[in-house]
Amino acid sequence: MANFSSNPTHQEQTIESPLAFSGVGLHSGAPVNMRLLPAPAGSGIVFRRTDLDNFEIPATGRNVAKVSYATSLMRQGVLISTTEHLLSALIGMGVDNVIVELDNLELPILDGSARPYVEAFLAGGIRTQRRRREYIRVLRPVEVREGDKFIGVYPGDGYSITYEIDFPAPIGSDTFSVDLETETYGAEIAAARTFGYKADEQKLRNMGLIRGAGPDNAIILTPKGPENGPLRFPDEYVRHKVLDLIGDLALAGKRIQGKVFAMRAGHAMHTALVSRLIKDRSAWELAYAPVAKPVVETAPAVAGNPAFAGA
Repeated sequence: MANFSSNPTHQEQTIESPLAFSGVGLHSGAPVNMRLLPAPAGSGIVFRRTDLDNFEIPATGRNVAKVSYATSLMRQGVLISTTEHLLSALIGMGVDNVIVELDNLELPILDGSARPYVEAFLAGGIRTQRRRREYIRVLRPVEVREGDKFIGVYPGDGYSITYEIDFPAPIGSDTFSVDLETETYGAEIAAARTFGYKADEQKLRNMGLIRGAGPDNAIILTPKGPENGPLRFPDEYVRHKVLDLIGDLALAGKRIQGKVFAMRAGHAMHTALVSRLIKDRSAWELAYAPVAKPVVETAPAVAGNPAFAGA
């Protein structure tokens, strides 16, 4: 039966039945229809462009393309953009195998968070498969530094993430930690929305970077605070950075067993860590985790209206 927990069964899982989503891309503004389909054990997460003869791009680090304002995948010149929110929801809810069909280049931004995906998984069900899940067990530190920005992964039980941010006002500095093996992704992370500064809006629009952004899919910040509040969490900004990081680390191809620490990082550094980790075969091993008792998670209950980002 389905396991609705962010603390997975250590068996691979897929969704019970197809799920459909539609909307616009945050950066492109292009309309898109997307379907998630159950996939066989061992197949992983694979994107499929139905508008391009069902061309497939596996969600792995070797296919990472542009990573400035979003994480994109590219293979043989075919692009799929802004994958991080869906990948985050899949990892957070323990879904290993799924086919993602879409008819345009960018995933729909929906409400700017991963909550719509989690709610769909909870409503449709998650099916445990026979194959045991393999983990990337970190054996020694792997780090990426860039000035005062930093991200690293270290040996440790479970899959814990600590993120420190330091943004201009009104966000400021904040820190958030979560362990995906013991905490509930749906309640703690999924609802945190992407965000952006209103002062940067026109410049970004002129650059063609946020054509689909608006108050329904992002927190819009003014010097006095959110223009479209209230926040869903007092620390929603740093929680969204954790959400993004979980999605970007999904490109390792398997769930990580270890501790991740990030400070003032972003998509480029997230995916650089994935690349460095995977290339350094001495830093990790494939392992099976001990079987854990399934935990039933209820649908996340958060306050606030759906509402840009890519921070």
